[in-house]
Amino acid sequence: MYLKRNIYNSLLKWKNEDSHSTLEITGARQTDKTYIINKFADENYNHKIYINLFEQSGQQFMKCYKQATEWTPGTKRPESPLHDAFQLYDIDFKDSEDTVIIIDEIQESAEIYNRIREFTRQFHAHFIVTGSYPGKIYDADFRYSRGVVTSRPSYTLSFEEFLLAYDEGLYTEYTLLSLLSLETPSHNDIYKRLEDAFKIYCQIGGYPKVVTTYLETKNMEKAQGTLIQIIETFTNESIRYFTDILDTRIFTQIFLSICRILIRESMGLKENSISEELQKLVTRDYSSNISKVTCNQAISLLSFSGILGLCGKITEMDILDFKPACRCYFMDLGLTYYYLTLTGADSETLSGTLHENFVFINLKKKTGFPCGNRF
Repeated sequence: MYLKRNIYNSLLKWKNEDSHSTLEITGARQTDKTYIINKFADENYNHKIYINLFEQSGQQFMKCYKQATEWTPGTKRPESPLHDAFQLYDIDFKDSEDTVIIIDEIQESAEIYNRIREFTRQFHAHFIVTGSYPGKIYDADFRYSRGVVTSRPSYTLSFEEFLLAYDEGLYTEYTLLSLLSLETPSHNDIYKRLEDAFKIYCQIGGYPKVVTTYLETKNMEKAQGTLIQIIETFTNESIRYFTDILDTRIFTQIFLSICRILIRESMGLKENSISEELQKLVTRDYSSNISKVTCNQAISLLSFSGILGLCGKITEMDILDFKPACRCYFMDLGLTYYYLTLTGADSETLSGTLHENFVFINLKKKTGFPCGNRF
């Protein structure tokens, strides 16, 4: 099942820009970044080269890259080693604007990431790079390519995108209705149908695979099962970022602690930072020997990976009295619903917290993700 995504239009806009920058797509795992990018490339370029640095294609390209860039002092240096690397990898490669080169999971190689400036300036071909764990590029081995990268976020499905897949006719009515400023009796049926659709969206969220599962089966339990698989995949893939395999248990504990913070009546955190607040809750409520370093590491990974969003606080509209990271939200309502139900929240609290989280997600999208355009 193909789910129409708004990011496709952003890709078209980038292709038609005159800046000829490298496009970086960031965002959480399982948001269909790879699928959408490949679909866009197939439909808008004559030739596509796809390299995933986390898979075999990445290993093969690195062999080509090493061979093309090797040089013995005292001999003539290669004139175009990067061009040679892609020629070795794909004998049909032509450096033209009808060619697009996609490098997926680029965070797996600082060597390739640091070549982005050269990709942008030395090639006529277009480059798209993606990463599911962009926080890794803040390591010292990675050099920022300021000015030559256009960053675009990839989110889970918005309510509008979900509605289009769920009921195209209702989506059309919703679009027309959004132009009206007043609710009238003649539109009550539409509002009720929209409310029902939104309730479903609040429970399953917007991960494409979860949405597809629900649309194909109309079974909420199966959709939630797919969501649990996505959570387990993220946890398993995150093991390599921790020294102790047992530290990965912190994710579930943090998620549950975040829910406890969200359902509090008081706004913000009691401690000075979210990491301190979460560490206190995790240690007290789950009898876990989680260090502050591990807690900070987990929160950073969750934030940079697009799982969590951090929210600052301004007291009485005084911009000089700003406190960063005073509240934490999930970047997908399905995750919010799943973990809130595990805490035993009542229906009224559950509904109110989901709506608050929904507002945050939409405000976050207007300010950049996870922290705006970094380059």
